[in-house]
Amino acid sequence: MLSVPRRRERLLALIILAALLFTPPLVLVPDRAMTISWLPLYLFIAWGLIIGLTAWLMESPSPRKPPGE
Repeated sequence: MLSVPRRRERLLALIILAALLFTPPLVLVPDRAMTISWLPLYLFIAWGLIIGLTAWLMESPSPRKPPGE
């Protein structure tokens, strides 16, 4: 179970990862790597990865407070 501060840290790391994956220098690497453009595949995989990680983080059970607090 993730505590609330730990979840916030992981979501912040996920936002930074998403920003890095979609920066123009990194996006242009698969576009110019070969004669065939790999850009659509790269964008689809990066987008799916971000969506999947977000769903995994948000669907994990939230910590429960003990009774009496």
